[in-house]
Amino acid sequence: MDTCYQLEKVCFRYSDQWVLEDFSFEVREGEILGIIGPNGSGKTSLLKLMAGLLRPQAGRITLGDQELAQLTPRALARRTAVVPQENHVLFPFTVAEVVLMGRFVHQHGWGWESADDLRIARAVIRLMDLESVAQRTFQELSGGERQRTIIARALAQQAPILLLDEPTAYLDIKHQLEIYATLRRLNQDRGVTIVVVSHDLNLASQYCHRLLLLHEGRAFRTGSPTEVLTVEHLRIVYGCEVIIDQHPEAGTPRITLPAYVSDAKVVNRDTRTTIF
Repeated sequence: MDTCYQLEKVCFRYSDQWVLEDFSFEVREGEILGIIGPNGSGKTSLLKLMAGLLRPQAGRITLGDQELAQLTPRALARRTAVVPQENHVLFPFTVAEVVLMGRFVHQHGWGWESADDLRIARAVIRLMDLESVAQRTFQELSGGERQRTIIARALAQQAPILLLDEPTAYLDIKHQLEIYATLRRLNQDRGVTIVVVSHDLNLASQYCHRLLLLHEGRAFRTGSPTEVLTVEHLRIVYGCEVIIDQHPEAGTPRITLPAYVSDAKVVNRDTRTTIF
């Protein structure tokens, strides 16, 4: 399997403290990669670096055979589509107009939408179950409807790589499952490479081929869900005890919390001792 993203000794910080330090990793073409880890471990920063929204202070990021820093925003947008964690649409655009924005990178001249652009936009609006709100403004939508609109805009780009930061935030369980099922179909049917940041370990376990577990700005473990999601690994990284068994249908690791939180042991990450 070829490599599409390569990060070599990447270092990044916002101020004095390093968020990612001496970070090396690769994303394989055609895989679904899940990035997991506790708050503050560097997940969103890593995704923004891959999207070209941030620049590392040191190290090298390549996309295919080109350095990311050398690609123009338009060239990068033709290869990667991004679903950010927070979405702001300042003007009263409708859902249909927001989704059509995903077609901008394919337009020329004055940028008028073609019949093909409209067809693709209608298809992803239908796919994301947004037909009933297509003419509403983005500001009128619920949190879940907004999230599905932004995912639809990314799908309209038809990029071969999708970068998603918490794509199921604000969504009910029905739409969570539909989003991940859609991502799997895009991966299987069209070979789209998908990188998804997720706090939901069970969804990541069930739908991702590989997981990258971050801990304090470094890659703690990478591998299949079975290799990464172990009681010991989660105890060290998250500082808590969990129960892991096997999903009855998928056969992937399934994580649950102890029945009574008051009885659960919380692990001090620095000393590895147990606090009662």
